[in-house]
Amino acid sequence: MTKKIVIHRTQQTAKYYVEDLGNGIDLHMMLIPGGTFLMGAPETEEGSRDNERPQHQVTVPTFFMGKYQVTQAQWQVVASLDPVNRKLNPDPSRFKGKNLPVERVSWYDASEFCDRLSRQTVRSYRLPSEAEWEYACRAGTTTPFHFGETITSELANYNGEVIYSVGAKGNYRGKPTDVGSFGVANAFGLYDMHGLVWEWCADHRHDNYEAAPIDGSAWLIESDNPFRVLRGGSWKNNPENCRSAYRYRDHADADNEIIGFRVVCGLSPRDLSFPFMIPLIS
Repeated sequence: MTKKIVIHRTQQTAKYYVEDLGNGIDLHMMLIPGGTFLMGAPETEEGSRDNERPQHQVTVPTFFMGKYQVTQAQWQVVASLDPVNRKLNPDPSRFKGKNLPVERVSWYDASEFCDRLSRQTVRSYRLPSEAEWEYACRAGTTTPFHFGETITSELANYNGEVIYSVGAKGNYRGKPTDVGSFGVANAFGLYDMHGLVWEWCADHRHDNYEAAPIDGSAWLIESDNPFRVLRGGSWKNNPENCRSAYRYRDHADADNEIIGFRVVCGLSPRDLSFPFMIPLIS
């Protein structure tokens, strides 16, 4: 007997602010309220790996995160600003479209984007820590995906021809889709956290979570480690690689058609006090 696929949907109000990038292009930043969560995957989770363990509690401070992955339109505006540390290709993506996620960007490129945006807006834009990313993706859930025990190609862009758990065979689109095109956000109002393009995190690559930070900060090492963490999977990956807990790593110079990113903005306690310095929209 075929088991029924259960997808969890909730409807609630999220708070966010809108950053005007210029040229009619906006960046929506969602408020991610701080909290404590269990990071990583249990051994019983299908497709889980040893590098996702040991599970451990992490307390994450409040921050803001991009509602969507950075789009090509957003990239082009910021890439036109004066350099901070390096030059940027104003149109690096293989698949062209203003609302498609920017891809073929290295970790260094994504960091330069954040540096230019920070200088332009006088706010602290950066890449998320790995803990922030997983906390934001899960949005209070403990299942493999924020919408439940499985994933379908009606909810995300990944290799839907491969079945995960009790799921059903779906579509493999073979290319990225516009950000937010599936209309399914998690409880924090974030879209496309599973699939579409991989997302760079600030952290260096580690084999497992032994001695990992428990305060939500990026896990960095003193030596020159060229490998950085990516999260979320992509349009080209199997569903198990798109799980909330899945960890991937690549060289910081890597740039291909399945790698993109989204930004976070860390604010000080003064910034988060009432009234907000940045007008929030419910």
